[in-house]
Amino acid sequence: MAENSPILDVRGLKKFFPIRRGFLRTLIGHIRAVDDVSFDVRSGETLALVGESGCGKTTTARCVLRAYEPTAGQILFRSEKGQVVDLATVPRSRLRPLRSEMQMIFQDPYASLNPRMTLLDIVSEPLEVHGVTNRRQRVERVAELLRLVGLRPEYMRCYPHAFSGGQRQRIGIARALALEPRLVVADEAVSALDVSVQAQILNLLLELQERLGLTYLFVAHDLSVVKRISDRVAVMYVGQMVELAETRKLFAQPRHPYTSALLSAIPEPTPRATRRRTILQGEVANPAAPPSGCYFHPRCPYAVEVCKTTPPAWEQLEPGRFVRYLAAFDRRRVGLDAHVIAAYAQPNRLAPRLSRAHVELPAVPRTRQDLAGWRILEGAGCIGLQHAPQLAFAQCPALVGTAVAQREVFAVHVEHADRPPGNVDDLAPARRNLVGGRDHVLHVTSVRCLSS
Repeated sequence: MAENSPILDVRGLKKFFPIRRGFLRTLIGHIRAVDDVSFDVRSGETLALVGESGCGKTTTARCVLRAYEPTAGQILFRSEKGQVVDLATVPRSRLRPLRSEMQMIFQDPYASLNPRMTLLDIVSEPLEVHGVTNRRQRVERVAELLRLVGLRPEYMRCYPHAFSGGQRQRIGIARALALEPRLVVADEAVSALDVSVQAQILNLLLELQERLGLTYLFVAHDLSVVKRISDRVAVMYVGQMVELAETRKLFAQPRHPYTSALLSAIPEPTPRATRRRTILQGEVANPAAPPSGCYFHPRCPYAVEVCKTTPPAWEQLEPGRFVRYLAAFDRRRVGLDAHVIAAYAQPNRLAPRLSRAHVELPAVPRTRQDLAGWRILEGAGCIGLQHAPQLAFAQCPALVGTAVAQREVFAVHVEHADRPPGNVDDLAPARRNLVGGRDHVLHVTSVRCLSS
């Protein structure tokens, strides 16, 4: 990335569409298409907006470009001159000079090109609108742009119907680059293309970013594409952003159950590979009448009573990572990244097992008295787990020192279990006695606080 400072900073963005009925067009409600969205885009990076159809990705992108008038919030854009302008409130008379620094690549390469215009007219139109009146200069610029996106300059006299879908999208990219923008919003730029053509367009976008120092706001629903092109990922659900993190961290350890469900739906290219799908129950909430509390709670497998009444806040779990989830892992305390050795046993059940999992736990001091009825191991980082199908309840997350904090209950989502590497005999004797030869590894995908 060229710089660490944000070129775009969106704060509390909202866009509500009115619902009117009757002869007098009486206002009866609003569709909350974008509801309190906050994020920033750093210069030279690619931020991907992902989510189901209708979650507000495109509306957010269009509000950023001021194609839609925002209902509330701030859209702070840092211009080439270093001035910070709030695009949400700036008068339209001052927008045109900023348009040259912000451009859009549209989703449909067929509908976004005028069939009555040649490539020369299509690609040069932004130049003409912004004051480049010399035709020779426009022709030279169009020829340069066509070569830049992998098309021959001789094509500029042809019409859009003469080109394939991938070539039309290249034309759209050339038009977006005509004014040398700094921020490019790509709205589902490859979703209408074949897979092989998608790869070509993605490689072109990455090449252009490196050559021209572009910043991308990339709207998509294909997580495989997002993983290939993005530096950070923001996940949206019913108009709200539910998680934002670096791509590598989000794919490795999602912190929101909706993100986890999306990732589990990615097709596995290996035929013999097996993956446990997270199937969400129920329907997506209606943005015109969203549920109280957390919008996701009717479909959330970990919802508790407080989720139905209290709207979750957009909070930072760690530097660069945000989540909107009431039961999210509380990182306001001191954190502890540890390989946790845990023994769990249900009441009236024998054969406790030793399980090993890598999970982030708060360093909450506990004593043995807090673990009445639980089997535990000695040492810091030990937890007790009560087994249930796909869910384990962890009490006493860490044994550190002797001080006692208030009681808490954590739910640990276990993705799957398998045999651990190594030999059980390598474990300490005290631990081997608990194992009983039935050692398993629990792959923990998320931790959330059930009570404070």
